[in-house]
Amino acid sequence: MKVRHLLSTLGIGLLLSLGISASDEQTKSGDVPRPNPPKAKENFSADQKCVEPIEIIRRNHGHFLKHHRDETMHRGVRTTQHSLVACINCHVTQDAAGNYPSIKEGSEHFCRSCHTYAAVSIDCFQCHASQPETESEGMANLSVP
Repeated sequence: MKVRHLLSTLGIGLLLSLGISASDEQTKSGDVPRPNPPKAKENFSADQKCVEPIEIIRRNHGHFLKHHRDETMHRGVRTTQHSLVACINCHVTQDAAGNYPSIKEGSEHFCRSCHTYAAVSIDCFQCHASQPETESEGMANLSVP
């Protein structure tokens, strides 16, 4: 019985010392770098802007997308505000070579840059396109029935 108590005490001491050294390393290395998502396309007119102020969209975009999904799938209501297609068409931009970033690799994709940082998996793109649609595709999807 005394051996078991001694081993558990040593185990707890070891865990505490590891925790202290890990926190010391984190303090020494500085802050974790924040994601730097690509900027939205710059083809906005003076009266066109994002659907919500940036601080609101950052905190609530998941809720907006789920609400829009429910309205579309369950009630048949199709609008462009809070539409995943509209977000992708505006925020996923081409690189210098004219290619769109992959949602599966790297952190250049607008959505992936923050979701990787926050360790949040994204399942939207199992069904939806992760790259902007062409003009003709986009216009067909944005029409109101």
